[in-house]
Amino acid sequence: MTQSAYWNRIAAQAQAEDRPFFSLAPMEAVTGSVFRRVVMRAAAPDNFYTEFTNALSITHPKAKVTTRGRLYIDPSETPKPIVQLWGNSGEDFAKAAKEVQRQGYEAIDINMGCPDMAVIKNHSGSDLIRHFDTAKAVIDGARQADLPVSVKTRLGFDHLEEYETWIPFLLKQQVPVLTVHVRTRAEMSKVPAHYDLIDQLVQMRDTLAPDTLLQINGDIPDYQAGIKLATEHPGVDGIMIGRGIFTNPYAFEKVPQVHTSHDLLELLRYQLDLYDQFVAMGIQGHFAPLQRFFKIYVRGMRGAAEIRNALMQTQTTAEVRTIIDQLEAEN
Repeated sequence: MTQSAYWNRIAAQAQAEDRPFFSLAPMEAVTGSVFRRVVMRAAAPDNFYTEFTNALSITHPKAKVTTRGRLYIDPSETPKPIVQLWGNSGEDFAKAAKEVQRQGYEAIDINMGCPDMAVIKNHSGSDLIRHFDTAKAVIDGARQADLPVSVKTRLGFDHLEEYETWIPFLLKQQVPVLTVHVRTRAEMSKVPAHYDLIDQLVQMRDTLAPDTLLQINGDIPDYQAGIKLATEHPGVDGIMIGRGIFTNPYAFEKVPQVHTSHDLLELLRYQLDLYDQFVAMGIQGHFAPLQRFFKIYVRGMRGAAEIRNALMQTQTTAEVRTIIDQLEAEN
């Protein structure tokens, strides 16, 4: 087991059920408190992550106000999400780690895999794959608080074989959890995930850091696919699902159920209610990011394209509810 009580608790619960633990991936403008609670209602994974947040902004006098929405945790969220941070300064991570601990977070994850060019130009995210010293500095900085520090990364930056040095380097840092999106930064999501390398990742972990939990991410659509992948690759401890949640909000169901259009529209209503509550608290919120979720709820409905187009024309949650009312009246 790891040296982290937080992660031991997550892993032990899953092991008691003879399965890997499951996580919802951190996604920009997606995995805020509102959507985390939607997934909790639909079918909850074992743990959640926040949107990724710039470590510097958390304590910066001017920028810290903008992180309030990203870092908000509703009292109903159990377990508390893991805060994911990005940046390139050990000092920034040290300050941020102490602040998120003060705010009640119980675990930190460092983003070392984001392929976004703006993040890379900031020498952060997947750019850290090319800078081992900086990567170690931010891990050490984050450890200045009394919280477990995990890492999420990719196999390499430009070339697949980079994993042969990069992954062992991270394992030698003895992090409690290493999450690997099994593609390179250059591959983005344009090629199939390299599941063929998972057994080698497990072997590296077993040799260099047997107490580190290995979590796999990439092209895993739902719970059943995650169980299959973990069964085919013994030694995998965790499964992380990202884009699959946009195809199926019930992706974490252990036993798949049939969900009607009414079920999906009611889940959308719930998200709208939570969004309105969020904004009413005085936390900065924008309607446009909410629109990216609409496709989740109308996928598979008769006339889905037209319904989604109508929803995308809305500017308020009240207008969205009017469309939902019309759809339910027709069915």
